[in-house]
Amino acid sequence: MFNRRIGFILVIALAAGLGLLAAQKFFGGNDAAPEWPQTESITLFPQARSLPDFSLRQSDGTQLVSGELKGHWTLVFLGFTHCPDVCPTTLAELAQAQKQWTSLPDSVRPRVLFVSVDPERDTPTRIGEYAHAFHPDTLAATADVPALEDFARSLMFVFQKMPGKTFASNPQDYSMDHSANIAVLDPQGRMAGFIKPPFQPKVIAGDMTALTHAVMK
Repeated sequence: MFNRRIGFILVIALAAGLGLLAAQKFFGGNDAAPEWPQTESITLFPQARSLPDFSLRQSDGTQLVSGELKGHWTLVFLGFTHCPDVCPTTLAELAQAQKQWTSLPDSVRPRVLFVSVDPERDTPTRIGEYAHAFHPDTLAATADVPALEDFARSLMFVFQKMPGKTFASNPQDYSMDHSANIAVLDPQGRMAGFIKPPFQPKVIAGDMTALTHAVMK
């Protein structure tokens, strides 16, 4: 178990460390990004990458499909409601950032999307209640595992179920290891960059506000 967990963490670290290089190598077929303002917390790719089609189940029961993420800058974070530390901490930090951009017009205001990678335990209703406890504007969604794997891969994310010591007798005894980065989608719904932890809410809010103002010009 220890070796498997270490190996998985190394995979995540490698993916994060090579994220920008991978973007430069594989995203060449997409349109070059506009001259966005300088950002402190966000690593923006030289070229934004169009995401393959996806369909997630939102907390209100509706489907979230690719086109619906257009028109706003969006921050996407993977997690699960049974997460003991990283997920609640990250959502709390993102909520602090959200409070700082509430003055922006609703039509262009940045959005936060929390995607649960634990559909076995996290129903759409549960993830909605969980995410909205941090901030009412947070979008929450999930899907079946194959769809989640495709969606995560398109964002250069990974996740994996990690059975606990009593998993054989208690199938609910497991955790989920997942990438801790935040994906940044541009107003065209393309992956434009990412944010690595540790997260600084004020800096993230400043970056997202500046990027939004750039779109409004």
